[in-house]
Amino acid sequence: MVTPRSLCGALAIAEAITWTLLITGLILRATAGLDVAVSVGGGIHGFVFLAYGATAVLLAVNQRWSLGVSLLAIGSAVIPFATIPVELWLARTGRLDGGWRVDATHDPRDRSWINRALRAFLQRPRRLVGLIIVAVIVLFIVLLSLGPPQLDQAAHHPLMGTGAHREPAVTPPIVDSTYQLDNS
Repeated sequence: MVTPRSLCGALAIAEAITWTLLITGLILRATAGLDVAVSVGGGIHGFVFLAYGATAVLLAVNQRWSLGVSLLAIGSAVIPFATIPVELWLARTGRLDGGWRVDATHDPRDRSWINRALRAFLQRPRRLVGLIIVAVIVLFIVLLSLGPPQLDQAAHHPLMGTGAHREPAVTPPIVDSTYQLDNS
């Protein structure tokens, strides 16, 4: 059975593996001009990144994490390989203990709309998984249609150029460091 701990661990590892694919693709693009390596590695990483984020939100609600812990778990996907130490910390501190909260308890938080919705989906796990997959696919397609992520400042900087090897588009002027004072 899939538990919060096993799901978080599997996706944390998958997210780190896809970071490796993306970084390898970037190295291959820079050294061998293989732009397709970034497209493949970036696409796989992007999909797993979104799946990890959706799962982190699900876990945050199920495990009743604080806002800070929730943001740490979600934000760890942005830093290469950070999902693994964050997952280890979550497990070590008991934040992944227990199962899925499919039944209401006497806890007043169980009456909130988000917890009622969580229980409704958890009672139908196939629907929940399907919904998450569809949401990730739709978001993935929308993001792909917007184009790959870029650092706009670097991409449009006159010295950065536009090619894969980032050769300068403009040669910077040479400044004469000697200063002569004309007293005429």
